Amino acid sequence: MSHQETKSAVPEHIAIIMDGNGRWAQAQGKKRVQGHKVGMDRAREMVEACGAMGVKVLTLFAFSSENWKRPEQEVGFLMNLFVTGLTRESKQLHKNNVQLRVIGDVSRFEPKLQQAITKAQQLTQNNDGIVLQIAANYGGQWDIMQAVNQALIDHPESRTITEADIEQHLSGHDLAPVDLLIRTGGEVRISNFLLWQSAYAELYFSDILWPEFDASALKLAVAEYAQRQRRFGMTAEQLD
Repeated sequence: MSHQETKSAVPEHIAIIMDGNGRWAQAQGKKRVQGHKVGMDRAREMVEACGAMGVKVLTLFAFSSENWKRPEQEVGFLMNLFVTGLTRESKQLHKNNVQLRVIGDVSRFEPKLQQAITKAQQLTQNNDGIVLQIAANYGGQWDIMQAVNQALIDHPESRTITEADIEQHLSGHDLAPVDLLIRTGGEVRISNFLLWQSAYAELYFSDILWPEFDASALKLAVAEYAQRQRRFGMTAEQLD
């Protein structure tokens, strides 16, 4: 394998931790929830930009399993925004040949939201353009735990669970692993996001708050990604 073969200019799978909505709104003298509204517009722009670049999968961290700890009013607003957003955006996503998937433990959501998720996924399930994964009530540790439990159900006679057994049951198991993981908002951590799927991902941290992270900022992240040498445990000499 040559050096160039390990440096595809465009990641196949980009995952983004969309951080900074509340801080952006507060800096504007607005309520935190207003930042989430603008954040949805930015998410739409990312789907379009990634599709234009040839990215195959875009995963957006919309709501973590830890976000339930936030103020009740903000959580309620996020849930309503999620329902209205899915209902409004799903037709446009379908028109643009985007396949929408929602990953995470959706059982905790109200029936109205669960129905909106099911309807949006069914509408777009046969589309063969970019795959948009929305991580909602998602945590990487939860994902691994549920995969192990499913593997044990599938192999009750086995005392040993293999990596392949776990991977078969992870969220997005049929998709490429994460190539580039981006976090906006200045924090430098991955916050329990796609832990297994990002094992060899390139990490990119931006100080830009999510409502201001536009297509040009995404292109800068991808340009830096293209300059990195991905070794996957090998030495630089082996790649050369």
